[in-house]
Amino acid sequence: MTGTRALVAFPDPNSGQLVLLPYILDPSVKLQKSPLLSRPLDIHLISSSATLYGGKMATIHNGATVQIYATVKLVPNKTKIHHVWNRGLYVQGYSPTIHPTTSNDLSSITTFDVLSGSAATQHNNVDMLKLVHGILNAISWGLLLPMGAVTARYLRHVQALGPTWFYVHSGIQLSAFFLGTVGFAIGIRMGAMSPGVTYGLHRKLGFAAFCLGALQTLALLFRPKTTHKFRKYWKSYHHFVGYSCVVLGVVNVFQGFEVMGEGRSYAKLGYCLCLSTLVGICIALEVNSWVIFCRKSKEEKMRREGLISGSDKGSGIHSGTHSGIHG
Repeated sequence: MTGTRALVAFPDPNSGQLVLLPYILDPSVKLQKSPLLSRPLDIHLISSSATLYGGKMATIHNGATVQIYATVKLVPNKTKIHHVWNRGLYVQGYSPTIHPTTSNDLSSITTFDVLSGSAATQHNNVDMLKLVHGILNAISWGLLLPMGAVTARYLRHVQALGPTWFYVHSGIQLSAFFLGTVGFAIGIRMGAMSPGVTYGLHRKLGFAAFCLGALQTLALLFRPKTTHKFRKYWKSYHHFVGYSCVVLGVVNVFQGFEVMGEGRSYAKLGYCLCLSTLVGICIALEVNSWVIFCRKSKEEKMRREGLISGSDKGSGIHSGTHSGIHG
């Protein structure tokens, strides 16, 4: 991490013996503009040493361990020390190269108080935030948002409901966006707490889904009346942005499982079962809608041809000519 005063142990390229050298990680190191060169630390380092455990023939690659010891004189009235540690891949001469930048590598940090002997890490807070972030976003973007789209597509044609379908649709979507906003904010917070840890695709999909969700919410305020000439354009925009938001949200939920390392977890299995159930319901409702549509189209065609009367609409009772003798 930039600004770290580091003690790095590695085999001497000439003798093969373990050496321990001091380094200062300034901003140029992260940009890899020049090799990292050893130089004295600007802190009061009293003593330092390193020990290799595992036998005389042991190496780091064979599983040997290295312990580094250091004695530091603290600045007056300062009792807390921020401690980072890591293991690099290789050394070029006496210049260590950049270590891996996975989330685990960038999370190896703790702060301990030498006066009280307590240590505090960010792992517990980040893990809790990550769990809440995942649950909120899976429920909001991954389930509620698709459910709201389903209610609008299939309930609006049920005449017995009247305008109720609209209030149900709006309530579900607004609830989804509210929960999704909280989950999105937690994600931003986790990014600020973990500098250097970036998930490019997951982050971009999250921003895109949030922006589309915000546009949908704002569109509710500018919804024209059914008789307005711009109503059809608003509906086209609403459908396109809405379905795009649903697709991005679901895709990003799966991407989130991969980011959290839960690609083969029961949590992902449970989400897949819920989503599959919702998809199954959609298929059933879609088939039912097409059956009703085809039936009405057939009846309308027969009505135009005079095979059924207007009073028999939807009854399936056919009328025809007949003759008889009335007594």
